[in-house]
Amino acid sequence: MTTVLETDEHKALRAAVAALGTRYGRDYLTKVIAAGAHPDELWSETAKLGYLGVNLPEEYGGGGGGIAELSIVLEELGAAGCPLLMMVVSPAICGTVIARFGTDAQKQDWLPALADGTRTMAFGITEPDAGSNSHRITTTARRDGTDWILTGRKVFISGVDIADATLIVGRAEDARTGKLKPCLFIVPRDAPGFERRQIDMELHGAEKQFELTLDDVRLPAEALVGDEDAGLLQLFAGLNPERIMTAAFAIGMGRYALSRAITYARERTVWRDPIGAHQAIAHPLAQAHIELELARLMMQKAAFLYDSGDDAGAGEAANMAKYAAAEACVKAVDQSVHTLGGNGLTGEFGLASLITASRVARIAPVSREMILNYVSHQTLGLPKSY
Repeated sequence: MTTVLETDEHKALRAAVAALGTRYGRDYLTKVIAAGAHPDELWSETAKLGYLGVNLPEEYGGGGGGIAELSIVLEELGAAGCPLLMMVVSPAICGTVIARFGTDAQKQDWLPALADGTRTMAFGITEPDAGSNSHRITTTARRDGTDWILTGRKVFISGVDIADATLIVGRAEDARTGKLKPCLFIVPRDAPGFERRQIDMELHGAEKQFELTLDDVRLPAEALVGDEDAGLLQLFAGLNPERIMTAAFAIGMGRYALSRAITYARERTVWRDPIGAHQAIAHPLAQAHIELELARLMMQKAAFLYDSGDDAGAGEAANMAKYAAAEACVKAVDQSVHTLGGNGLTGEFGLASLITASRVARIAPVSREMILNYVSHQTLGLPKSY
């Protein structure tokens, strides 16, 4: 049996998306961010070409692929310098959850629009006091007749200002045990009692971060996604793709930075030969390339397991992929800036802003320390300290 890491179709997808990314590039995204705008043109064209919904079911206008294909799209856009962060949220998390667990009406209403880019959905799980502990989520959902009433707060939620709705993770009381269990609700942007406040970030991106307040937000019964008793199963159906896509985001960014450094090292001459001829410059760049390639292998494994329906196996691999990609990205960006010296800190070369941006994958959607906790407990069987 021959193992194929990427099919010919995957390679063709990479080439096509890379061509699209090259037409826009880092300059486009930089201008969008400086104007306080959103990359609407790139988002629309990515959707029109069928890349945005490549993971969604064909019967709802998607490409019928999986997270493996969607991660290729995000990685290649990132390698061109123009990643779309909302791809992690809208088609990957929300699209996947609705495709797997949504009602027929929810699928008809949302999936075609998520696939063609005409509507977007944000994802709200993080809370001020819960951090990475989903068991401490305090946003509650209680029944009022056939309606649901949501109350709580969320923080660091991306793109709420442009999203048509937000998939909110709340907790509802289990009628059998009385304990609170996670449930997912589609909350429209203009729902009464649903307020947002933009967070002032040192990180400058096209997608803004928000704190959300849900003050007795009344939702109809059909706002609940899937079975209210499914709990963590539905939640992790969205979190594993999130980790895989975060890995793709980080690998793409690392590749972009590395490509700028390689070009510079080939051309920059201080003494007789280009600086890239010196091992002190060449070897760290080679090492960064190796680490990015290794991270991609784990990302591909995670995507394969997830798309194959192995949620447990995908959970371990997705966490490892996200960890490896984040570390590789930070190192690649750092070495790339260092290769350019003072030029690496100028606006002309556009690498300095990545020093901050590269840290995102180390922190979100879950910190590297929590991933190490996961691996030490779940994989190695070591005891917990908490």
